[in-house]
Amino acid sequence: MLFNSIEFAIFLPLVFIAYWFVFKNSLKLQNGFITAASFLFYGWWDWRFLLLMIASASIDFIAALFIEKTEDRRKKKLFLTLSIVSNLGILGFFKYFNFFVDNFSTAFRFFGSPIDTTSLSIVLPIGISFYTFQALSYTIDVYKGILKPTRDPVAYFAFISFFPQLVAGPIERALHLLPQFYKPRVFDYAKAVDGSRQIIWGLFKKVVVADNCAAYANRIFDNYTDYSGSTLLVGAVLFAFQIYGDFSGYSDIAIGTGRLFGIDLNRNFAFPYFSRDIAEFWRRWHISLTTWFKDYVYIPLGGSRGSTWQNVRNVFVVFLLSGFWHGANWTFIVWGLLNAFYFLPSLLRQSNRKNLNIVASNRWLPSLQDFFSIVLTFFLTTVAWIFFRSESLTGSFEYLQRLFTPSLFSWPTLFPKGEFLWIGILIGVEWIQRNQQHGLAFEAVKWPRVVRWSLYYTLIAIIFWFAGRQQEFIYFQF
Repeated sequence: MLFNSIEFAIFLPLVFIAYWFVFKNSLKLQNGFITAASFLFYGWWDWRFLLLMIASASIDFIAALFIEKTEDRRKKKLFLTLSIVSNLGILGFFKYFNFFVDNFSTAFRFFGSPIDTTSLSIVLPIGISFYTFQALSYTIDVYKGILKPTRDPVAYFAFISFFPQLVAGPIERALHLLPQFYKPRVFDYAKAVDGSRQIIWGLFKKVVVADNCAAYANRIFDNYTDYSGSTLLVGAVLFAFQIYGDFSGYSDIAIGTGRLFGIDLNRNFAFPYFSRDIAEFWRRWHISLTTWFKDYVYIPLGGSRGSTWQNVRNVFVVFLLSGFWHGANWTFIVWGLLNAFYFLPSLLRQSNRKNLNIVASNRWLPSLQDFFSIVLTFFLTTVAWIFFRSESLTGSFEYLQRLFTPSLFSWPTLFPKGEFLWIGILIGVEWIQRNQQHGLAFEAVKWPRVVRWSLYYTLIAIIFWFAGRQQEFIYFQF
């Protein structure tokens, strides 16, 4: 069930009404209802995926209870290993089986010993990377002793399957989300209003910015040999805003929907295209995944406490895993490694914590230094997105080769003015709101009421009249 579909437009108000008006007097019934609604939401694609998610999450629920029950450190580690191996085993089979088989076969052919291999026709369950990491963080935190395992299976499955963030994040930690299903929730009008505004902004980013950019980005990437360097640059920029509008739009809708149900989800994007270096970009892009790798991979490896070589190794491991998490294709791995190389100068100069403040705070415009830093960071990120978007490494390198030619300085063959208008509106609103949680957050901003309501109605009209052709969210494939 897509957020930008008629089915969801019917599903959401029905669930909202039942949640607050039918089940509000019983926490257990309310949790049971939201869990059932979440199962329906996820099973809408394929009920078999639902069974897989339940089985995977059940292993973690039971493993966590055994981890707490036993006093033997070795047995605790055994149950944690069972959780990690089973979850990553399921994820690895569905997501990476054919990738490893194909590359194994290629390696043997390279050394002159071709072998027969069989690829399976495997359908990747939607959101498997997201709920797997969410469930894994639960058992790891129980093992580390920073979280007590729950004995309430309904609350646990509500935490695992909460439908707004189930298939594309944010990746929630049990420490933050699970306790919210332990205590009664009271409808908060102000929170619901803010959530509705965030949904509107997320829909604008998805259906107007991302889906319209997708039409031209797909056309350029699919036929890159036919276009000049300047047009290829346009295609890369359009994809940069497509993936941002698509993914951050999903997160905005998810967080806003959660607030309608009295649930606070963690922020996943903090206006990343205003970043002044790559380190700042990765503090602002897909925050829930970045912090997951920091807490469960980077810090256990030693973080930044070791030698320079160890610090570099740890950074490359995290970015390599991040690329591999995104998909079974060498393009994602190279994308991750390229970002690691981008990050390296900040790490070696120990300036990766330099830009912690909000750019141009208390000023309308950035300084010239900040402006050029933002442009350079965006350019480097856009170049990396070419690998992310391309179907193969060969296609990525050919795209770059054709991009950096003298034709880069010609006028582009395709320059969709309408799409850049929507991008301009997106940038303008988020620049003004860069101190806030999202583009339409007005609690701390005293905009005149007529201005705010005019903006709401204008955005709603734009969503209805200028929505692009319906596209699945990009991150559903991960």
